[in-house]
Amino acid sequence: MYFRIRLLSVVAGLSLWMTFGLLSHAEPGENVKEPRINHFIEMMEAGKHAFGVFSHNVSVRTGAGMASSGLDFVIVDLEHSPYDPTRLEGYLLGMIDKAGITKKGLVQPTTPIIRVPAAGREHLQFVIKQVLDLGPMGILVPHVETAEDARAMVQASRFPQLKGVPDFAPEGKRGVGYGWAARYWGLSGGDYARRADLWPLDPQGELVLWVMIESVPAVENCRAIAETPGIGGLFVGPSDLAFSMGVPLGDPSVEVAIETVLTETKDTGVRLGTLCGAKEVEHRLEQGFHFLAVGGDGGPSGSVQEAVKLGRSFKKSSSGKSNK
Repeated sequence: MYFRIRLLSVVAGLSLWMTFGLLSHAEPGENVKEPRINHFIEMMEAGKHAFGVFSHNVSVRTGAGMASSGLDFVIVDLEHSPYDPTRLEGYLLGMIDKAGITKKGLVQPTTPIIRVPAAGREHLQFVIKQVLDLGPMGILVPHVETAEDARAMVQASRFPQLKGVPDFAPEGKRGVGYGWAARYWGLSGGDYARRADLWPLDPQGELVLWVMIESVPAVENCRAIAETPGIGGLFVGPSDLAFSMGVPLGDPSVEVAIETVLTETKDTGVRLGTLCGAKEVEHRLEQGFHFLAVGGDGGPSGSVQEAVKLGRSFKKSSSGKSNK
């Protein structure tokens, strides 16, 4: 009986190894396509649009809610929330969807993108390192204004590359301490180091780096920023952009600046994103945006608001039936 149980265990182990092990331990020269870990990248490669929200409540339960939300990505905002890596660690652990792993093989069906607190113009590389070491699949850097800023953020997000590889530059400067991130991705340390590179600079990379275009200098330099190898997306921030331009929110000149970004970067191949309300979604997609943040976790959902609206307008008739 013991021998039979041990034999079944070995067979099961071999089956799992055949399913997953060969994908990550292919011999040199073998053309084995590994399944994507980053769902957002998978969508971009398929030519689809992606939709997400900003998340300001950095807690385990919020992370769990986002994982089962059906959204394509979530931007966890550490720029305008307290910078607490410990809370972020819990949030990301909450995002692990065991049912999703069982059904689809995805660690997370909703891709976690972390907006770091440090502005790109500050070149604070340690902040990106600390965030990436917790295992997210993308970074959003606010206030990137020049190609030099963009290059510094790319270098902060990459490990130093092997000699002779075609995507050696921009040379990575991320420190090596990936044990927790590798565990979070479900990979060995070596496989994580290989796959935790920036897409599309590395076509097999599973990390995405977005930088925010939200100032007059950023708009002026948007093409050079977009052409920086390693940049996976430009995220236009209308509110900060309006303040930088010295005009009220919603001023028509802000839309002109947004159109400038679209025109200047159209042939660079970089993906474009912004935030907008439901009424603007079709317009933004028609303009050429690829991914949109369409809300946040800071208040009741649309369905809750609609239910409250209906409830408050309810009046009971004398017959006992609703007076609608």
